[in-house]
Amino acid sequence: MPELDSIRIDKWLWTARFFKTRKLASEAVSGGKVHINGQRCKPAKEVSPGMELTITKDQFQWDLTVIAINSHRRPAKEAVLLYKEDSESFNKRQQQIIQQKEQRALTPHCEREHRPNKKQRRQIHRFKQG
Repeated sequence: MPELDSIRIDKWLWTARFFKTRKLASEAVSGGKVHINGQRCKPAKEVSPGMELTITKDQFQWDLTVIAINSHRRPAKEAVLLYKEDSESFNKRQQQIIQQKEQRALTPHCEREHRPNKKQRRQIHRFKQG
């Protein structure tokens, strides 16, 4: 298989397993969630090894450097080899994950968002009608 020099950013994000589908990757790029060398880009932008990427997904952010390009989606263990993440970015994301877990643990289960049960739905309907 010939070695690729560059590939579309949406396809690279998909092969590197940041998004489940190319459509989701394309929408993220169009929505300004992905920056190449500090600049906003379009889904058709070509990415090559050595470029700096900033990816924002959910509340998390990745600062990474593209190391390799793969034209096909491979297992996660191989996808990790396509980029090198900045250690500061990794540590910051880990802190955010720990903070979210602590916050979830402090919130009682009854206060978390949930759907009303049958009895509660009836009470809601009675309240709205009466």
